[in-house]
Amino acid sequence: MNWKLPTLLASTLLAVFLSGCVTTLDGELKTAMPFVTDQIVSRYERAPQVVIDAVKKTLAHNGVITSENTLSGVISARVDTRYVWVKIEKVGDNISQVTVQVRTKWRDSDLVTASDIDKQIALNLK
Repeated sequence: MNWKLPTLLASTLLAVFLSGCVTTLDGELKTAMPFVTDQIVSRYERAPQVVIDAVKKTLAHNGVITSENTLSGVISARVDTRYVWVKIEKVGDNISQVTVQVRTKWRDSDLVTASDIDKQIALNLK
């Protein structure tokens, strides 16, 4: 009888701490496993518009672009069954920062796809 209450309390606390929400690059909250790395950040010596064109070309080649937010600089897409967000920011004179975030349909992190998309963006820069 003494072990039931601590076990129930521990399992409840474990469930609460392991489930949670993550913030996507476009600012939305999605249910997913928190405390997991799901982003790759790169910087390029290119103007933001050149980088945006390379991102669009890469995402259109790999999947379907679902939305483009010009105010926040985020382009969302679906690649296979994955959700992809790419944020383009101007960091300095002629330097752009690209952040690629990928989650699976079960909201798990997918750094392999994020890395692949990041490399393709770099190759599509002219």
